[in-house]
Amino acid sequence: MDDASGGKGKNTQGWRLATRMVRGATQRSPYGETSEALFLNSGFTYENAEAAEARFKGEQPGFVYSRYENPTVRMFEQRMALIEGAEDARATASGMAAVNAALTCQLRAGDEIVCSRAVFGSIAYIVNDLLPRFGVKSTMVDGTDLAQWEAAITPRTRVVFLETPANPTLELVDIAAVAALAHRHGARLVIDNVFATPVLQKPLELGADIVVYSATKHIDGQGRCLGGIVLGPKSFIEDELAPYLKHTGPALSPFNAWVLLKGLETLELRVARHVSNAASVADALAAHPQVAKLIYPGRPDHPQHALARRQMSAGGGMIAFAPKGGKAAAFRFLNALKIIDISNNLGDAKSLVTHPATTTHQRLSEEERARLGISDDLLRLSVGLEDPRDLIEDLLQALENAS
Repeated sequence: MDDASGGKGKNTQGWRLATRMVRGATQRSPYGETSEALFLNSGFTYENAEAAEARFKGEQPGFVYSRYENPTVRMFEQRMALIEGAEDARATASGMAAVNAALTCQLRAGDEIVCSRAVFGSIAYIVNDLLPRFGVKSTMVDGTDLAQWEAAITPRTRVVFLETPANPTLELVDIAAVAALAHRHGARLVIDNVFATPVLQKPLELGADIVVYSATKHIDGQGRCLGGIVLGPKSFIEDELAPYLKHTGPALSPFNAWVLLKGLETLELRVARHVSNAASVADALAAHPQVAKLIYPGRPDHPQHALARRQMSAGGGMIAFAPKGGKAAAFRFLNALKIIDISNNLGDAKSLVTHPATTTHQRLSEEERARLGISDDLLRLSVGLEDPRDLIEDLLQALENAS
């Protein structure tokens, strides 16, 4: 096969982002296919017994079993590493499998993890419920308050975790400042970068050690498959993460890896349209008298707009807002939509809206939701690729019905 750095032994270091997304880590078989080959096999054969022994010992390069590595999956991992600017990466069956593996592979009984409160509900479950069962102490902090981070991170803290922008309130965390605090105590900073995508935010350049994605979202971008990925230093990937994945088995399907590779080819183009549409929709919602609250990092009225401009190249494709009239009005609004779909997914070509308090964050207590700003009237809108005029018309007519 051609060289994994980009095909035909090409040096990809000088390639710009769009070129890496289309051609990075391409491996061609002797047939010379233009699209990446899809290897739907579970196992591999060896020329002789000595070759099998050498490969299992790691003395000879090559694939052993698709639960460990697969050529199609490896192309996706290497291309994502090129895009993110990471030394290496490993893919998983879902975004939550990526988060769980990134944390669990490096934590032991007696360690501590410090996490921002504003995280996806399943992440809160791992940090608050699952890890403490195995002797890991967890501390949750207000991610916007650096004093709370500084007070919580101790010499026993091994991992610091946050997502920014956060789901669903679009709260931002200063990545560079938290990274400095974590590194002062020898802890690693793990960032969930799914809302910003690798196009709009580069956590590793800001000081983060490890980045995770639900590739199910923007990377696929069309609601077709599940996938996740963890990116970071080669030593972490090879020595800590890879053995954990190998023996616990949350392997990404080769077919899903192939779909995600196809998604990467258009990711930069799609994200640009998501951002443009979201900015137009946010302006229209902000001007409507029936909207009680509008949250969008790309607007100057976002309370952390200055931070957004420092660490993001644009405001993203996600909006949070609340129609006047509480939960009843929010439900009337949702039920009146004619184009936009009600769904808990995001990052899709189709615009999707959800009510976090009763879906993605319903397992949190009412008190915790209130502390996070997840009110009963809050809606999370993932702005898709439709004509923004159609989206705005749909939203405005639904607001009229909600009132």
